[in-house]
Amino acid sequence: MANTLTIDDISTVVNAVLTNAQGGSATANTGDFTTVAQLAQLQGYDPLNTAISQVLSKTIFSYRPYSAKFQGLYKDEIRWGNKVRKLNPIDKPVEVDNRLREDNGTLLADGVSIDPWKINKPEVLETAFYGMQEYQKSMTVWKDQLDVAFQSPEQFGNFLTMMMGNASDQLEQAREDLARGTVVNLIGAASQNAAQVVHLITEYNAASGATLTAQSVYLPANFKPFMQWVFARLRTIIDRMTERSYLYHMNPFKGGAQKFINRHTPIENQKCYMLADFINKSETMAIAEIFHDDYLKFMDYEKVNFWQRLAAPGSISTTISYLDAGSAQADSAVASVAFASDAVVGVIFDEDAAGINLGSQWAGATPLNMRGGYTNYFWHERARHFIDQTENCVVLCLD
Repeated sequence: MANTLTIDDISTVVNAVLTNAQGGSATANTGDFTTVAQLAQLQGYDPLNTAISQVLSKTIFSYRPYSAKFQGLYKDEIRWGNKVRKLNPIDKPVEVDNRLREDNGTLLADGVSIDPWKINKPEVLETAFYGMQEYQKSMTVWKDQLDVAFQSPEQFGNFLTMMMGNASDQLEQAREDLARGTVVNLIGAASQNAAQVVHLITEYNAASGATLTAQSVYLPANFKPFMQWVFARLRTIIDRMTERSYLYHMNPFKGGAQKFINRHTPIENQKCYMLADFINKSETMAIAEIFHDDYLKFMDYEKVNFWQRLAAPGSISTTISYLDAGSAQADSAVASVAFASDAVVGVIFDEDAAGINLGSQWAGATPLNMRGGYTNYFWHERARHFIDQTENCVVLCLD
């Protein structure tokens, strides 16, 4: 459903993502909603509230407001139109200084003139994001049916507040796990380019002469020196991403030539999401402090409890949408591929490499159904969950 000009319904995908987030197991492909985004599906509930008993001695209204994670992915709201374009300047090499030399480097001679009117057009690569996704939530409130379930109007009011709050929590979790899916899709897309993947154990073994594996790395004698090296490696990546280069992102082919886009990402524009289990072990088994404060206080850093399924925190198994770099024979184009990994422990990326644009959020209620004695409430949401592989991103793998 990604990268289309239509408004796609993603309620089924949202439900699958929520099932995984809440401890279950369901097939949820991030490529179904990423413009190059993923969606989840809503949980069911009893719309008639018939499970509530009619005789109560005491009522406890169980409700706790929930705040979605990945808040750093939200961008500005988009209301009008269904296409966003991004213009990327392409660097050209510096030129021979014509004050003394011709363009070919030959020293100027008598009778030679310098043409000040030669055209040197700037080169710009345009990329575009198409399509949005939408889903809704609804709830029925009966005028008379619930009267016998409560002892006072105040209790009935508390019940409605609880149910409205629960609906808000469900939407908040849906937004969180769509954002989670966007991060997973970014990880899968970046993993298509070997230069953007850091294999921590492989590099450590090559640098130290050790022969660690994903299992033996956790042995007490191995873990502390390994994690000290890992955090030094992370700081190096963070520092190198501040350099203007074309190393940490995809450079697409267009018109038979590869377009090298130079990017730099200051620390304050970097996002770092790390698998919580990996970081927690490092804090308790190896080093008490992960990054120095001068790194953490400037970047959007967050521990992620799971990538896709709460029951299998470190596992990723999905179908992603991504921009294939292409070749001299074929322009870069959006594609999809199955992606699975049990090794990803973190991702560092530019704030523009992934995000969410909200398109339309509103809620409303129907008039009272005089025959049925009920009112329906609806919550509608529309958003674009996107990734941009021409922005810097590095995936960290424990392999």
